[in-house]
Amino acid sequence: MTSIEIGLWVTGGLLVMVVLGMRVAFAAALAGLAGLIWIFWSKKGYDSEEFGWALTVAVKTAGQVPHGKVASQALSLIPTFILIGYLAYYAGLTRALFEAAKRWIAWVPGGLAVSTVFATAGFAAVSGASVATAAVFARIAIPEMLKVGYDKRFAAGVVAAGGTLASLIPPSAILVIYAIIVEQDVGRLLLAGFIPGMFSALVYALLIIGLALTIKGFGPPVGGFTWRERLVSLPPALPIVAVVVIIIFFVYNPFGGDSWGTPTEGGAIGAFIVFLMALWRGMRLRELKDALVETAKLSIMIFTIIWGVLIYVRFLGFADLPSAFSDWLTALPYSPMLILICILLAYAVLGMFMDAIGMLLLTLPVVYPAVMALNGGMFVSAEEAAFGMSGPMCAVWFGILVVKMAEFCLITPPIGLNCFVVAGVRPELSVQDVFRGVTPFFVADAVTIALLVAFPGIVLWLPSLA
Repeated sequence: MTSIEIGLWVTGGLLVMVVLGMRVAFAAALAGLAGLIWIFWSKKGYDSEEFGWALTVAVKTAGQVPHGKVASQALSLIPTFILIGYLAYYAGLTRALFEAAKRWIAWVPGGLAVSTVFATAGFAAVSGASVATAAVFARIAIPEMLKVGYDKRFAAGVVAAGGTLASLIPPSAILVIYAIIVEQDVGRLLLAGFIPGMFSALVYALLIIGLALTIKGFGPPVGGFTWRERLVSLPPALPIVAVVVIIIFFVYNPFGGDSWGTPTEGGAIGAFIVFLMALWRGMRLRELKDALVETAKLSIMIFTIIWGVLIYVRFLGFADLPSAFSDWLTALPYSPMLILICILLAYAVLGMFMDAIGMLLLTLPVVYPAVMALNGGMFVSAEEAAFGMSGPMCAVWFGILVVKMAEFCLITPPIGLNCFVVAGVRPELSVQDVFRGVTPFFVADAVTIALLVAFPGIVLWLPSLA
């Protein structure tokens, strides 16, 4: 049996384990270790006396992954960004952000839901974790919407969908993971996510306004706020704006010249500022402990997935599956753009059975080389040429598309993680209620992805300036 055949069998076994409910981290680590043993043993002709040697070499190879790959400065961004989000929540900054959005935006049809979308976008700009964003606003925004007569399912759907914006808007943990997997510049990818993330929020808002205008009583506007009340609501939300500005300045200096520092340094300074603001607003030791514990839990979950999947990725390298898949894909008699659309649709299907981070870690080592191989025939228009759509810029564009698909997977049944989080926070809601509530946002995400594919300038304008 060839190495590629072994790779296909092991990959099939991995998918079976995931579908049967095994956690992606453990399924990937088990499949990767078993595959390495199989590969090394096959090189010895399946000699029973050599099985011990194959086992030893496979365990040593797999054992090098956790430290060798995770001891990276870029990955230190993840706990830093998550800590910013939890500190902002315990400091009361999220409630201040929602209150400001409500006073300025809630007068439009569906105003509270629109306010929730833009408040989640603002919080996403300091959090970077979709799950944390959904959990925070499930506590804050859903009760407010229920008070004015929103359907509880739609209110939950707004929060679950709004939470996905943290996947794109920098600082984004998933974008950092993508950058490390494909070995691209983290700062450029974080910059690229800003405009598509805000564009996604705008599409969500337009969807809500359209529903409120066409369905009577769907989302009543909330008015009565004076200009003084609106202006008073801004100062408490300014720390979040300050953190966003600091991170962007560290990633990209708008005044020209070199950046002021690395994204990691920007994230650390942002976390320190939010920490000082939390102390100033009276955060207690118990709340600080809760923020640190929640950050540790979420960080450990993400890093465990990374460890497990990277063992499988190491096996893929020995099986030579990525290059074989790339050769097969480029030989197909179809246009590169059609193949790209099929890849994105495949991600939509995979997202029904896997979490976003695990899905990217498992697929990108195989899919990314194939997309780069298709690059020469995919970008031909004048607009695309203007943004230098080759090499790194193609990687940035594809990364935003893939992460947007990961957003989509956070709200799709049966394992849409954001939906489970919202249902867990709000005992009056079932998971089925939340899945029904997010259904309209599937259309909004499909429209957004189509526009990002058709007009790559939405993604590439900002990083092209760097």
